[in-house]
Amino acid sequence: MDSDVEITGTTQREAWLARLTPPVEQVREDLWSVPVPMPDNPLRYVTSYVFALAGGGLGLVDTGWDSDDAWTSLQAGLAAIGGDVADVRGVLVTHMHGDHNGLSARVRDASGAWVAMHPADAAIVRGMSETDVEQFIRDQTAFMVSLGADEETAASDAPTPERLAGLRKQAVPDRLLEDGELADFPGWSLRALHTPGHTPGHLCFAEERTGLFLSGDHVLPRISPNISAGQRLEEDPLRDYLTSLASVGDRDEPVEVLPAHEWRFRGLGLRTRELTGHHEHRLTELLDAIRAHPRSTPWELAGYLTWSRPWEQYANAMRMFAVTETDAHLRLLASRGLVVGSGGPVPTWTVAVR
Repeated sequence: MDSDVEITGTTQREAWLARLTPPVEQVREDLWSVPVPMPDNPLRYVTSYVFALAGGGLGLVDTGWDSDDAWTSLQAGLAAIGGDVADVRGVLVTHMHGDHNGLSARVRDASGAWVAMHPADAAIVRGMSETDVEQFIRDQTAFMVSLGADEETAASDAPTPERLAGLRKQAVPDRLLEDGELADFPGWSLRALHTPGHTPGHLCFAEERTGLFLSGDHVLPRISPNISAGQRLEEDPLRDYLTSLASVGDRDEPVEVLPAHEWRFRGLGLRTRELTGHHEHRLTELLDAIRAHPRSTPWELAGYLTWSRPWEQYANAMRMFAVTETDAHLRLLASRGLVVGSGGPVPTWTVAVR
């Protein structure tokens, strides 16, 4: 998804194009970006932002995936700026995904730091820490069957117990941050902004002293974050996401946007409009697919849409995310009165008669 935003993280982008991990960079006085690698993921790394705190110590925004390589990289990044994991006083987690919260438990164990996130994501993490992994897999398989997958394919696409083992180890936060609250980073003015969509409790952070905007996964410079429907039918995550985009796009233009992936940029308002346009285009494409293929399931409809690669190449987690994202778009079309579901254990969709 091409964008017209101004790229400010030129070193990050050059490393991306060269398929390298970017270096640790000083973004502002007392603020650094530390790339932490992600295994087997096309995004390659997550950016942890490190703040020097008034009175001593460090604060982190996001920590990275829970792997030994990622832990070594985070430690090395902190050492490169003259710090150590033991110096960390607090961790702000933009959202509950493993590439953002994964190392928070190790950081807390090594430093005694607190960990904070929004209550909505905190509840999910707490539930995952107590989940029965085998039951989770059965529930996920049944959900994909309800979206139109055959049972064998749904079972083969479901995550393995080994893949889910990390879910039970994620840090349950010590502190909760609501929309509008200031984070406890002495010397900084980081205001939490609740931006649900990618996850129910996603947070961005507006640094009011410098005019920087830490966007997490909510606004990325090149791609759209995955917006997937969950098993609760009342959820409308794409509506939440578009509303959240409008809320941050209407803010005063920040000095610079610091995302969790890819590279820094300027042009938050422009980028939110591009992302909104992308999803409106996808909604139109999906509506056209339903007209051409009435009484189709979300699984079938996903195969009629345009993706970054041929649909036949999608499998496992990528296919699951594509189908659940299609379902999220269906839910918004339904809430707009444009499509109607058949009901039943495996609903199909048709264009509403108006």
